[in-house]
Amino acid sequence: MEIYSKIGSVLTVLSFLLFIGIVAWAWSSRRKTSFARAAMEPFALDDDLPPASGRKG
Repeated sequence: MEIYSKIGSVLTVLSFLLFIGIVAWAWSSRRKTSFARAAMEPFALDDDLPPASGRKG
């Protein structure tokens, strides 16, 4: 039963390190321009387009 406890502890530490790595990647300055561009993408669409065929409204 002790082996499962050690495996659980190792997996917890690895998961935490993965989380820290993802946070560091997301907050890195190299990704800032990509995330800013992606954040504005929904607003870059033309709102004056006619409705798609088959749809009313």
